[in-house]
Amino acid sequence: MLLNASGCLDALIAPDVARQLDGFVTKTITPLPREGNAPPRIAETAYGMLNAIGLANPGRERFLADTLPQLRELALPLWISVGGFCAADYAETCARLHDVEAIELNFSCPNVDEAADSAAEIVAACRAATPLPLYAKLSAAHPDVAEVARAVATAGADGLSLINTLRGLALDPRTLKPTLARGTGGLSGPSLKPVALAAVHACHAATDLPIVGMGGITTAQDVVEFLVCGAQHVALGTVLFADPDAPKRIRDALGVVQPDDRRLSARLLEFRANAVA
Repeated sequence: MLLNASGCLDALIAPDVARQLDGFVTKTITPLPREGNAPPRIAETAYGMLNAIGLANPGRERFLADTLPQLRELALPLWISVGGFCAADYAETCARLHDVEAIELNFSCPNVDEAADSAAEIVAACRAATPLPLYAKLSAAHPDVAEVARAVATAGADGLSLINTLRGLALDPRTLKPTLARGTGGLSGPSLKPVALAAVHACHAATDLPIVGMGGITTAQDVVEFLVCGAQHVALGTVLFADPDAPKRIRDALGVVQPDDRRLSARLLEFRANAVA
């Protein structure tokens, strides 16, 4: 399955791009509206993109009343990214969601200061609140991401999303001050790929959960490498800003069927069957 990484595509603004995917992952929704961090909050670097958006979103009530009905009109399988700052925040939002493909629990945003409960506690609370599939989005910044993967699997997660951005800093070459108003931001792009592959490989070895691999994917070869390391699905992130036709380009290179069929080609199934242990 080919998805977008949360926050890297607005399906209502670019529906034609979204329809190249097998499903659309929303921007993270929190219980209350968030304006996010002060600008500037996006910076390009020689190593990838830094962002410090800070989970800006309209909040749960407006999302459910306005945004979700519009997204349903696109007739795409919807994955809803859910965030919060305690287990109850996540669980209350999950309980309000119905008739969507899956819920992605965002435990890994590096651009907010509030501390969340442990991932396993949140998954357990959400499992009690909804029968929908729950994918835990984990950070490779944790010293043992496989340990976290095992904990969320035990708590009731149905899958993993790996990985989110990693904290980075860029300086203005003239002033030598941080480029982003917040200072640090989340690094994404090709430089993230080796870290993401390592996380996917470790979590695949640690659990039997299906994995959505993401982080630096720009080519068909990248997709193959994520599958070989243990991912069952992949998500495109930063590449969508520079190349909105990346999903079609990658499908064409791999010979993958179009989204309305939603099956991997025999070639990709072979790659997946031969995944490293």
